[in-house]
Amino acid sequence: MILSMTGYGKAETNISGRKFVAEIKGLNSKQLDLTARLAPELREHELKIRQTLAVRLERGKIELRAECENTGSESCTSTINRAAFMQHWDEIEELRKEKGLPPADLTEHVLRLKDVLQDSSASVWQAEEIEAAEDAISRATDAFTAFRKQEGAALEKMFREKLDAIEELLGEVEGYEKGRVEKIRQHLLLNLGKLAEETRNAIDLNRLEQEMIFWLEKLDITEEKVRLANHIRYFRETMEGDGSGVGKKLGFIAQEMGREINTLGSKSNQSEMQITVVKMKDLLEQIKEQVLNVL
Repeated sequence: MILSMTGYGKAETNISGRKFVAEIKGLNSKQLDLTARLAPELREHELKIRQTLAVRLERGKIELRAECENTGSESCTSTINRAAFMQHWDEIEELRKEKGLPPADLTEHVLRLKDVLQDSSASVWQAEEIEAAEDAISRATDAFTAFRKQEGAALEKMFREKLDAIEELLGEVEGYEKGRVEKIRQHLLLNLGKLAEETRNAIDLNRLEQEMIFWLEKLDITEEKVRLANHIRYFRETMEGDGSGVGKKLGFIAQEMGREINTLGSKSNQSEMQITVVKMKDLLEQIKEQVLNVL
């Protein structure tokens, strides 16, 4: 079963009379890219939380929000760190004068700096409060993983449909092959007949057969068909794995499928076969786009 990197999970609990919310969002990414916005009381536990999420979520662009929400009945709890405000203000003013920049109102910009606004409601949580917060994060992670499974099931269904369609088109290619030999033979005979008339020389049938064998070997697509069929089977088998690192492996298999389909196209000398190959490329491209979302 495959998992999607796209997901969403949320869990809530009550800590010290305030609503604590843990929310996780995820998109696709080649590596784990985790952004965490934590309540001040959890800052010293951030490394532990990150390590736990890294093990459970493996890969993706992950955004975690775990903090107490303002219910609306609470007054503003942020206070200004005056010393930090004045220090930043003076430094910016000094830099402005040094660079010869015009005067400007810096208040809004200085207030956005991290150490200027402080949450006066922040307190030291006891062990049971930290445990409640970590449990909420864990439940949000469970919900996030369940979402990933649901999205992964939809992706797997789509992949199987596209693979079935490619296999069906591969069967059509075999149908076109039956008449290829005779068409090539007739084409060569026609051109050689015209050449013989112009030069008044007889056709060397033995040499003709040798050239026919050469061209048939060059245009033979048996190996490409066999390898493509094997890649399709391996793609299906890989989707049935445990979900760990499946996305990268499916990406590699899709690349190999593309090589075989491209070779089929380069060897095709019939318009019908070329149209079939284009359809196969289109289906494979749709698979490649969605493989990027697989964990």
